[in-house]
Amino acid sequence: QVRLVESGGDSVQAGGSLRLSCVASGSIYSTNCMAWFRQAPGKEREGVAAIYFGGGDPYYSDSVKGRFTLSQDDAENTMYLQMNSLKPKDTAMYLCAAGHVGPAWYRQGDFGYWGQGTQVTVTS
Repeated sequence: QVRLVESGGDSVQAGGSLRLSCVASGSIYSTNCMAWFRQAPGKEREGVAAIYFGGGDPYYSDSVKGRFTLSQDDAENTMYLQMNSLKPKDTAMYLCAAGHVGPAWYRQGDFGYWGQGTQVTVTS
């Protein structure tokens, strides 16, 4: 089992920044990828960013590329999402996910472990 706990969500004005954290514990070695997804009310869950273990650059959705940065601290089993230039359309519940997935990191069904989420609200 893998446990994921997110934090860092808040309410900010458009143009502001937030940094989300996801702390992983348990059998993280059984996975090969961690990702951030988001879900706004009435909308489908959307893949935001992901990183595969063992090296390589993170992947981003087109909607956040250039504004969001994913990083990780292997020693602390923590993944971060630095979000800059936030827009009202970024408002959503942000969820951390882990799993053993193929190259299509944005497919939520491939992730077996999920956190409870942290709410991000961006006001205009």
